Amino acid sequence: MPGLIGKKIGMTSVFSADGKNVPCTVIEAGPCVVTQIKTLEKDGYEAIQLGFSEKSEKNTNKAEAGLFKKVGVAPQRHLVEFKGFEGEIKVGDVFTVDMFADTSWVDVIGTSKGKGFQGVVKRHGFGGVGQSTHGQHNRLRAPGSIGACSYPAKVFKGMRMAGQTGNARVTVENLEILKLIPENNLILIKGSVPGAKGSIVIVNK
Repeated sequence: MPGLIGKKIGMTSVFSADGKNVPCTVIEAGPCVVTQIKTLEKDGYEAIQLGFSEKSEKNTNKAEAGLFKKVGVAPQRHLVEFKGFEGEIKVGDVFTVDMFADTSWVDVIGTSKGKGFQGVVKRHGFGGVGQSTHGQHNRLRAPGSIGACSYPAKVFKGMRMAGQTGNARVTVENLEILKLIPENNLILIKGSVPGAKGSIVIVNK
Protein backbone atom coordinates (compact mmCIF):
# COMPACT_ATOMS: atom_id res chain seq x y z
CA MET A 1 0.00 0.00 0.00
CA PRO A 2 1.24 3.53 -0.71
CA GLY A 3 -0.09 4.93 2.57
CA LEU A 4 -2.28 4.70 5.65
CA ILE A 5 -4.96 6.72 7.42
CA GLY A 6 -3.96 7.96 10.86
CA LYS A 7 -4.83 10.23 13.75
CA LYS A 8 -2.59 13.00 15.06
CA ILE A 9 -2.00 12.32 18.76
CA GLY A 10 0.16 15.37 19.49
CA MET A 11 3.78 16.50 19.67
CA THR A 12 6.70 15.45 21.83
CA SER A 13 10.48 15.29 21.51
CA VAL A 14 13.07 12.52 21.44
CA PHE A 15 16.84 12.48 21.76
CA SER A 16 18.85 11.59 18.66
CA ALA A 17 21.95 9.41 18.63
CA ASP A 18 24.20 12.48 18.95
CA GLY A 19 22.25 13.81 21.95
CA LYS A 20 20.13 16.46 20.20
CA ASN A 21 16.55 17.01 21.37
CA VAL A 22 14.43 16.59 18.22
CA PRO A 23 10.75 17.73 18.12
CA CYS A 24 8.41 15.18 16.57
CA THR A 25 4.74 14.45 15.94
CA VAL A 26 3.11 11.26 17.18
CA ILE A 27 0.62 9.71 14.73
CA GLU A 28 -1.53 6.65 15.30
CA ALA A 29 -1.36 5.08 11.83
CA GLY A 30 -3.78 2.21 11.30
CA PRO A 31 -4.74 -0.50 11.57
CA CYS A 32 -6.60 0.13 8.31
CA VAL A 33 -8.88 -2.45 6.70
CA VAL A 34 -9.62 -2.77 2.97
CA THR A 35 -13.33 -2.01 2.55
CA GLN A 36 -13.61 -1.80 -1.25
CA ILE A 37 -11.55 -2.41 -4.38
CA LYS A 38 -12.25 -0.13 -7.35
CA THR A 39 -11.57 -1.68 -10.76
CA LEU A 40 -11.12 -0.24 -14.22
CA GLU A 41 -13.96 -2.32 -15.67
CA LYS A 42 -16.56 -1.46 -13.03
CA ASP A 43 -15.58 2.00 -11.75
CA GLY A 44 -13.43 3.45 -14.53
CA TYR A 45 -10.30 3.67 -12.37
CA GLU A 46 -8.23 1.52 -10.04
CA ALA A 47 -8.02 2.27 -6.33
CA ILE A 48 -8.13 0.67 -2.90
CA GLN A 49 -10.51 2.07 -0.27
CA LEU A 50 -9.22 1.84 3.28
CA GLY A 51 -11.24 2.28 6.46
CA PHE A 52 -9.94 3.54 9.79
CA SER A 53 -11.41 3.59 13.31
CA GLU A 54 -14.41 1.33 13.88
CA LYS A 55 -17.78 2.82 14.84
CA SER A 56 -21.02 1.36 16.15
CA GLU A 57 -23.80 0.26 13.81
CA LYS A 58 -26.28 2.72 15.33
CA ASN A 59 -24.04 5.58 14.13
CA THR A 60 -23.89 4.18 10.58
CA ASN A 61 -26.42 5.17 7.91
CA LYS A 62 -28.17 2.47 5.90
CA ALA A 63 -26.12 2.97 2.74
CA GLU A 64 -22.82 2.56 4.57
CA ALA A 65 -24.16 -0.29 6.71
CA GLY A 66 -25.17 -2.17 3.54
CA LEU A 67 -21.70 -1.74 2.04
CA PHE A 68 -19.89 -2.92 5.17
CA LYS A 69 -22.26 -5.86 5.65
CA LYS A 70 -21.83 -6.93 2.02
CA VAL A 71 -18.03 -7.11 2.33
CA GLY A 72 -18.11 -8.48 5.88
CA VAL A 73 -16.21 -5.63 7.51
CA ALA A 74 -17.10 -3.73 10.70
CA PRO A 75 -18.37 -0.14 10.06
CA GLN A 76 -15.47 2.30 9.70
CA ARG A 77 -15.50 5.96 10.70
CA HIS A 78 -13.11 7.26 8.03
CA LEU A 79 -12.72 6.10 4.41
CA VAL A 80 -9.92 7.10 2.03
CA GLU A 81 -8.98 5.83 -1.43
CA PHE A 82 -5.36 5.12 -2.41
CA LYS A 83 -3.88 4.62 -5.85
CA GLY A 84 -0.55 3.19 -6.94
CA PHE A 85 -0.77 -0.04 -4.94
CA GLU A 86 1.18 -3.21 -5.73
CA GLY A 87 0.58 -6.91 -5.24
CA GLU A 88 -2.56 -8.93 -4.57
CA ILE A 89 -4.96 -7.14 -2.18
CA LYS A 90 -8.32 -8.52 -1.03
CA VAL A 91 -11.28 -6.99 0.81
CA GLY A 92 -10.79 -7.46 4.53
CA ASP A 93 -6.98 -7.25 4.44
CA VAL A 94 -5.55 -5.22 7.33
CA PHE A 95 -2.56 -2.89 7.00
CA THR A 96 -0.62 -1.66 10.03
CA VAL A 97 2.25 0.70 10.74
CA ASP A 98 4.66 -2.18 9.98
CA MET A 99 4.41 -1.27 6.28
CA PHE A 100 6.67 1.74 7.00
CA ALA A 101 9.45 -0.48 8.40
CA ASP A 102 11.52 -0.11 5.22
CA THR A 103 10.63 3.58 4.68
CA SER A 104 12.60 6.57 5.97
CA TRP A 105 10.61 9.48 4.49
CA VAL A 106 6.88 10.14 4.17
CA ASP A 107 4.42 12.79 2.99
CA VAL A 108 1.65 13.78 5.39
CA ILE A 109 -1.69 15.24 4.29
CA GLY A 110 -3.97 16.96 6.80
CA THR A 111 -6.42 19.81 7.31
CA SER A 112 -4.77 22.89 8.80
CA LYS A 113 -6.20 24.66 11.82
CA GLY A 114 -8.89 27.21 10.91
CA LYS A 115 -8.06 30.77 12.01
CA GLY A 116 -11.12 32.61 10.73
CA PHE A 117 -11.03 35.95 8.90
CA GLN A 118 -7.54 37.45 9.17
CA GLY A 119 -5.75 40.49 7.79
CA VAL A 120 -2.83 40.48 5.37
CA VAL A 121 -0.15 40.68 8.10
CA LYS A 122 -1.17 37.34 9.62
CA ARG A 123 -2.51 35.73 6.46
CA HIS A 124 0.32 36.58 4.03
CA GLY A 125 3.12 37.89 6.23
CA PHE A 126 2.90 41.52 5.09
CA GLY A 127 5.11 43.93 7.02
CA GLY A 128 2.58 46.77 7.09
CA VAL A 129 2.97 50.13 5.33
CA GLY A 130 4.23 53.53 6.36
CA GLN A 131 5.75 54.57 9.66
CA SER A 132 4.26 54.32 13.11
CA THR A 133 4.67 58.10 13.57
CA HIS A 134 4.78 61.22 11.34
CA GLY A 135 1.01 61.57 11.29
CA GLN A 136 0.28 57.91 10.56
CA HIS A 137 -3.09 57.14 12.09
CA ASN A 138 -4.54 53.69 11.39
CA ARG A 139 -2.74 52.27 8.35
CA LEU A 140 0.08 50.27 9.95
CA ARG A 141 -1.37 46.80 9.20
CA ALA A 142 -3.14 47.80 5.98
CA PRO A 143 -2.32 46.08 2.67
CA GLY A 144 -1.50 49.29 0.77
CA SER A 145 -2.35 49.76 -2.90
CA ILE A 146 -4.22 46.91 -4.58
CA GLY A 147 -4.04 48.27 -8.15
CA ALA A 148 -4.14 51.31 -10.42
CA CYS A 149 -7.35 53.36 -10.72
CA SER A 150 -7.07 54.56 -14.33
CA TYR A 151 -5.73 51.48 -16.10
CA PRO A 152 -6.52 48.58 -15.95
CA ALA A 153 -9.18 49.95 -13.55
CA LYS A 154 -9.69 46.63 -11.86
CA VAL A 155 -8.17 44.43 -9.17
CA PHE A 156 -6.36 41.41 -10.62
CA LYS A 157 -7.37 37.89 -9.64
CA GLY A 158 -5.19 36.38 -6.95
CA MET A 159 -4.41 39.69 -5.24
CA ARG A 160 -3.30 38.90 -1.70
CA MET A 161 -5.90 40.40 0.62
CA ALA A 162 -7.60 39.72 3.94
CA GLY A 163 -9.85 36.67 4.17
CA GLN A 164 -10.51 33.20 5.53
CA THR A 165 -7.30 31.65 6.85
CA GLY A 166 -6.52 28.00 7.48
CA ASN A 167 -8.98 25.07 7.41
CA ALA A 168 -7.48 23.88 4.12
CA ARG A 169 -5.99 20.62 2.86
CA VAL A 170 -2.22 20.84 3.30
CA THR A 171 0.50 18.41 2.18
CA VAL A 172 3.91 18.43 3.87
CA GLU A 173 6.49 16.47 1.89
CA ASN A 174 9.67 14.61 2.83
CA LEU A 175 9.24 14.25 6.59
CA GLU A 176 11.66 11.90 8.32
CA ILE A 177 10.45 8.88 10.29
CA LEU A 178 12.25 8.86 13.65
CA LYS A 179 10.72 5.76 15.21
CA LEU A 180 8.01 3.12 14.82
CA ILE A 181 6.14 1.62 17.78
CA PRO A 182 4.23 -1.27 16.14
CA GLU A 183 2.66 -2.61 19.34
CA ASN A 184 0.76 0.69 19.75
CA ASN A 185 0.39 1.49 16.01
CA LEU A 186 2.41 4.68 16.50
CA ILE A 187 4.80 6.45 14.17
CA LEU A 188 7.06 9.33 15.26
CA ILE A 189 7.67 11.87 12.49
CA LYS A 190 10.26 14.64 12.71
CA GLY A 191 8.79 18.14 12.90
CA SER A 192 5.16 19.23 12.74
CA VAL A 193 2.27 18.12 10.55
CA PRO A 194 -0.89 20.09 9.69
CA GLY A 195 -3.97 19.78 11.87
CA ALA A 196 -5.06 19.89 15.49
CA LYS A 197 -4.73 17.10 18.04
CA GLY A 198 -7.11 14.29 17.21
CA SER A 199 -7.45 15.28 13.54
CA ILE A 200 -7.29 12.72 10.74
CA VAL A 201 -4.18 12.67 8.53
CA ILE A 202 -2.98 10.58 5.58
CA VAL A 203 0.58 9.24 5.69
CA ASN A 204 2.03 8.37 2.27
CA LYS A 205 5.31 6.68 1.44
